[in-house]
Amino acid sequence: MSAYRIRDWEAAERPRERLARLGAHSLSTAELLAILLRTGTPGEHAVALARRLLHDFGGLPGLHRAPFDALRRTKGIGLAKAAQIKAALELAQRLRLAEWQTRPTISSPQDVAEMLLTEMAALEQEHLRVVLLNTRNHVLQVVEVVRGSVNSAQVRIAELFRAAVQQNATGLILVHNHPSGDPTPSPDDIALTRQAVQAGALLDIRVLDHIVFGAGRYVSLREMGVVHFAD
Repeated sequence: MSAYRIRDWEAAERPRERLARLGAHSLSTAELLAILLRTGTPGEHAVALARRLLHDFGGLPGLHRAPFDALRRTKGIGLAKAAQIKAALELAQRLRLAEWQTRPTISSPQDVAEMLLTEMAALEQEHLRVVLLNTRNHVLQVVEVVRGSVNSAQVRIAELFRAAVQQNATGLILVHNHPSGDPTPSPDDIALTRQAVQAGALLDIRVLDHIVFGAGRYVSLREMGVVHFAD
């Protein structure tokens, strides 16, 4: 049974010791996760358990999306380990958002994706948000508008611009997610975007793009060329 314990490995091969000696970047995702887990199960050391989790849930994005109860019911996990995993993933997301507070402008769809893709791709319902910008495309705030089905019939255009008017934003970018994982815009997505662009022109608020997030991917309607956006 001792062969299944990490503490019986050569010291130079143990994940914690390698992290201390070589840095976190030198470890695989499974090894980093194993450090969080600390222990495995009978016959399965922590690294093997971590590999099984990553395989069964579809990598880190899958672990992020997984309901807490589904994770805690997994063999070898339980309440404590599930909480550790969810806490670590949430800290990673908050770090990403905190880093973005120091980046002054949005200059491309990729910038928006780097800021929001990880979080929004993990949501189990559709969420429609607006990224509010000033004249220099500095991010003022990200505001949630709708949670649930996002289509042109159910979204009130006035709600898209309420926060922008309150904060004197001069531009905005629509963002929403497809829980199916496929970011291809639907006809309703395109119709909603066209309505928003027309309303923005009347309010003198530039609608610069609509970005749809899926599982690790995104689609920019501006880049698709299906809607004529403000410059």
